Amino acid sequence: MAQTYLPTLKQLQYLTALKDHGHFGRAAESCFVTQSTLSAGIRELEMLIGVTLVERTRRVVRFTPLGERIAIKARKVLREAEELGDMARAAGRPLSGEMRMSVIPTIAPFLLPRILPRLRTDYPDLKLFLREEPSAAACDSLHNGRADCVLLALPYACGEVSTQMLFDDRLFVAFPEGEMPTTPAPVAASEIDETRLLLLEDGHCLKDHALAACNRPELRAEAQMLGTSLHTIVQMVDNGLGVTMLPEMALKAGILEHTHIRARPLAGEHPLRTIALAWRRASPRERDFKLLADVLAEAG
Repeated sequence: MAQTYLPTLKQLQYLTALKDHGHFGRAAESCFVTQSTLSAGIRELEMLIGVTLVERTRRVVRFTPLGERIAIKARKVLREAEELGDMARAAGRPLSGEMRMSVIPTIAPFLLPRILPRLRTDYPDLKLFLREEPSAAACDSLHNGRADCVLLALPYACGEVSTQMLFDDRLFVAFPEGEMPTTPAPVAASEIDETRLLLLEDGHCLKDHALAACNRPELRAEAQMLGTSLHTIVQMVDNGLGVTMLPEMALKAGILEHTHIRARPLAGEHPLRTIALAWRRASPRERDFKLLADVLAEAG
């Protein structure tokens, strides 16, 4: 019987890294190896299976059609291999070992500082690697195995995932001092001047949550989507350039400190977003994710 030579996990890791980065140097850096080591590993893989997977030129790395399909399959194999280790960890102590969590930018700077010290104290064997990225990229990382779980805001279509709701995060209207009455009463969407509304640029789901909560179609057409972060938006409002909407967690974290901005809750049927933890369905670490979700919910 002829001997069968199988690709190694390391070779598959090199291939998927090259697919992700499109550059040998950056791919090698992400794998913590030299560029020559990564290049040699992919050549060995090509020789092993007898086909060209990557066309190499001085300027461009281009995957062949078969290389594209094999890279997709390689990612699935690597994910399955990782889950072998996950199964072993799940049978041991809760929340131990490595865990990669993607967090959207409108949550990360406000919730993580409150929760990370407790995780370090209560679960010292957990090595939590954090990645901040918008919702679409975070869900893509989850499905492609770059993340084990995602901390995001719902509603958002993240695909075939399991989720655990953590808490509701109410939306507030933030405005320069003197622009609106400073009563504690909620602000009706009809009170918002659409020509003054500043929101995060496309790609941030908070923009969609804010517009949906207002239920005013003309806001989408008139609002200026130009902020790259909530901190940037706050600086614009503080300089009198307009009004915006902020989540309650940002207010609790002190985002308006040292500004002349006032905030009032937004009125409406659903003036909020729901914070949730999501993970791949049937993950062997589901118990860990549910425990992590419980800890995060307490921080809310």
